[in-house]
Amino acid sequence: MSFGDGSHGALGLPTSITGIGSSAYEPTPILNLPPDVSSVAAGHYHSLAVTSEGHLWSWGRNVEHQLGRAVDSPRETWVEPQRISGLSGVRSASASGVVSAAIGVDGSLWIWGESKRGQLGLGNGITEAVLPSRIKVLDNEEIIKVVSFGWGHALALTKEGKLFGWGYSADGRLGKRRIAGVSQLDSKANLSSSLNLEDAEKVVLEAIDKENDMPIIWEPCLIDELNGVEVADVSCGLDHTLVLLSDGTLLSGGSNAYGQLGRSTQDIEFLPVDITVYPVSIASGLGHSLAICRIPSADGGGDISGIYSWGWGQNSQLGRVGPTTIPLPVDGLLGENPFSVSGGRVHSIAVMTSGELFSWGCGRNGRLGLGSSADELEPMLVEFSEDVNVLQAVSGFDHTLILTSS
Repeated sequence: MSFGDGSHGALGLPTSITGIGSSAYEPTPILNLPPDVSSVAAGHYHSLAVTSEGHLWSWGRNVEHQLGRAVDSPRETWVEPQRISGLSGVRSASASGVVSAAIGVDGSLWIWGESKRGQLGLGNGITEAVLPSRIKVLDNEEIIKVVSFGWGHALALTKEGKLFGWGYSADGRLGKRRIAGVSQLDSKANLSSSLNLEDAEKVVLEAIDKENDMPIIWEPCLIDELNGVEVADVSCGLDHTLVLLSDGTLLSGGSNAYGQLGRSTQDIEFLPVDITVYPVSIASGLGHSLAICRIPSADGGGDISGIYSWGWGQNSQLGRVGPTTIPLPVDGLLGENPFSVSGGRVHSIAVMTSGELFSWGCGRNGRLGLGSSADELEPMLVEFSEDVNVLQAVSGFDHTLILTSS
């Protein structure tokens, strides 16, 4: 299923279903997919689906070839889910605004799209791959996860817990390696929590244009400062990175323009987030950060689960009030046993172990799936037209994909 802004075709729904405005305000089945979809991934404006047979399907924006289709693929067909030919044995997929990636069952990493910031990881100066291309420098590694890419950087996690990074490297979003300058985005003078969405987006785009000559790592490189420690999970926002170690330590690096690093220490490297509970899973939106945590109960009756949030909160995407630069709990979900969490541009979603789905933040274009455009400060239960169990939910910038068991 999908809901939210479909103006780029990321919903995979014909206009006869979404109606005027190409948006879906409630979860709507995507009919043109095989019945054995096992996982989904959302780029900024496009979508991917992996089947149990290891096939990969794509739909949505294809201006930068992120759908993995032939260069002459008719524009009117981009909205239609189609299988990516020549790619099989896929275990999982991931995507950003301009790039898509797939991990093979053998641990190989395949990538395609167009990026001037080295996000393809295919070698010096390579900025385009129309069809899936294997990142050969990682052939001796078994990749188990590629993060939801940032605007221009990427991280890949191996089975052994090693972390590789590549792409645009300013602000320490890839650690201390080859840092040569500070992002134009990392300025309190330019970005304020009082900015509305349109003004903030304009500032971000202007800053990105100024970053064209900033440092780039063209091929995946081992993150040296994490050598010898085991990484459990990684997540990228637009221009920041979260790294969760196996011992529960949560690190952050990159731009802190919105307070998305969640720490008072501003050094340009991976450093611990100021969080007092035990994170077990992480996610990043454009400028906000999320973590599922184990929280000791006040009465000593054992740990409870909850979601902590921090960073840009102008559109209620933190799901709470209070300081935005400090990791604090989303009160409406304490004790609800969250299973996964995902962040979009200015909204957030979470799946519970019960199979229920909650959303909060900006509701424009139906991106909360609640039937309206209203913003929601607190997590709200997403209702379905029939009894379904949500297995997975992921956010693009302005749309959401849902995998159910029905």
